[in-house]
Parts: sequence; C-alpha cells; structure tokens
Amino acid sequence: MNDSRNDLTRAVLNVLFIGALIGASFWVLRPFLGAFIWAIMIVVATWPMLMALERRVGHRRWLATGIMSIVLLLVLVVPLSAAVGTLVSHSDQIAGWVRDLQGMQLPPPPSWVAHLPFVGERAASAWEDLARGGMQAMIALVTPYAGVVTKWVVAQAGGLGALFLQFVLTVVAAAVLYARGEQAADWALRFGARLGGAAGENAIRLSGQAIRGVAMGVVVTAIVQTVIGALGLAIARVPFASLLTPVMFLAAVAQIGAGIVLIGPVAWLYWSGSPGWGTFLLVVLLVVSTLDNVLRPILIRKGADLPLILIFVGVIGGLVAFGLIGIFVGPVVLAVAHTLMNAWMDKRADA
Repeated sequence: MNDSRNDLTRAVLNVLFIGALIGASFWVLRPFLGAFIWAIMIVVATWPMLMALERRVGHRRWLATGIMSIVLLLVLVVPLSAAVGTLVSHSDQIAGWVRDLQGMQLPPPPSWVAHLPFVGERAASAWEDLARGGMQAMIALVTPYAGVVTKWVVAQAGGLGALFLQFVLTVVAAAVLYARGEQAADWALRFGARLGGAAGENAIRLSGQAIRGVAMGVVVTAIVQTVIGALGLAIARVPFASLLTPVMFLAAVAQIGAGIVLIGPVAWLYWSGSPGWGTFLLVVLLVVSTLDNVLRPILIRKGADLPLILIFVGVIGGLVAFGLIGIFVGPVVLAVAHTLMNAWMDKRADA
C-alpha cells in the first residue's frame, strides 16, 4: 500500500514538475514565439527553393542561407518601408487636402435620400443640418471621435518599431532553421514518433505538407494578384500606388480579396475624367479577382493532398481565431486532426 502511494505521489509530482517546466519555458519564449512560428512557416514553405539554390551555388549551405535570408529581409521590410515613405513624401499634399476641406461646402441632399426606407427622413435631415452648418458642423460631429482616432494612430505608429523588430527576429530565426533544417526536421519526426508512433510521425509530415500547400495556394496567389494589381496601378498612374500595394497583399492573404482594394482607384479614375484608364484598371480588377477561383485551388492541391474545403475552412477560421499567423496554424491543426481521426477509424474498422 505504501509503495502504491509513493508511486502515485511520485507520478503526480513528475507531471506537475514537467507541466511547470513547460509553462515556464513558454513564458520565457513568449516574446519570440510569434517570430519563431512565422520562421517555421516560411522555412517549411521555401525549403525546396533553398535546396535548389544550394545546388546552384556549389552545395555551400552558408551561401544559400545568406542569400535566402537577405531576400526574406527585403520581402518583409521593403513593402512596409515603401508605404511609410509614400506617406512621408506626400505629407505636404495630404496637409493641402486637409486645408482644402476647411472651405468645402456640402451640397443639399439629393431627393432620393429622403425616400430611403426606414432611415430616409433622418438621413435627409442630418444632411441638411450639415449643409447649413458647413465645415464647423462637420468638425463638431467628428470631434467626439477625434481622440479615439488619434490614440489609435499613435499606437499604430508606435507599433512600427515593434513590427520591424519582429521582422528582424523572424529573419534571424529563419536563417538558423535554413542552416540546421535537417536536424530540426529529424527532431520533430522523433518527437512525433515518440508521442504517437507511426501516426505521430505521419502527423508531423502532414503538417509540413499542409504548410506548403497553404503557402503555395494562399501566399503565392496573393503575390501574383498583388503584382498584377501593382502593375495596373503603376501603368494607370494612380497616386499612392506603393501604399495600396501592401494593402492589396494583406487583403488577398486575409481572403478578403485584392480586387476590393482596386475598386477605389477605378472609381477615382472615372470621376477624375480618365474613363480609358478606368476601364483598363477595371479589367485588371476582374483578372485579379478571377485568380482566387482559378489559381489558388490548383496550387493548394499541388502542395498538399488534402480536401480543399478543409484547407479553406482552416484558413478562414485560423485567421479569425489567431490573426494573420492563423492562415497557417488553422489548416495545419485541421489537417492533423483529420488524418488522426481517419487513422483511428481505419484501425477500429480493421479490429
């Protein structure tokens, strides 16, 4: 009896100690987890590119790692720097727009506003009050929200430094994984095998396939859409094109669609008296929007042999649950759960 109690106490203390050690480790690594997770996703998705580059440079891993790290740093930093530079270089123009707003006079509401269902009368009345009061009435309407907007802008501006730091940490972690990728993959496979045997090792392999499939289907499609949209903006000479380009990429990755960002420039071109360029950019918008339904399914199926609906639901659900990193975490979680469930059911059926 005493031996049983001692064994139970020892087992409980072992579990508590291991749990506390794991929790403390995560607590220490918490500032680096985001960058490390991004680095894992990037390295897994671009590992074939590293292997091809290594063969081209004479099987020198250190040189291939350096080139990939520099390219990754440029891909992460250059778009954000271009967007910030565009805002800074057009600061005088933006300030001029703000000054012009002071003399702007709101026209009377169109007759159809009052006939809108439910809100027509109130909307027409509010519009007439703003038209009579001029810019002072608009300022009075916006003032209660100015403080909130100002705080948000300051917070986002302050977060740029932290974002650049996360980018640098991601590149450093990716460089380490590029240099020691085989050892890291072997450790992950041994961990999966120790945890769940052949099923655990298969789950680790499937995780890599899911990451590569999402990277090819979502990210590559977003890059192609962004490149086409950016070329269209540049050819049509739309202002702030360098600021709209990263917004298109983020909208495409977030599954909102890069085409929605082009709606504003198309409307602006028609409104500013350039219907020819507006039609050209409208065609670009249609091409960009069509790629979602044509290119993405082909690339996802090429990267991972998984149900398309599983990956799509994982991308959307992961984005909502975990933020931008969730576009990779969501499909991986669902893919592993799907495979383990199928293996369990097949084993039960054989038994």
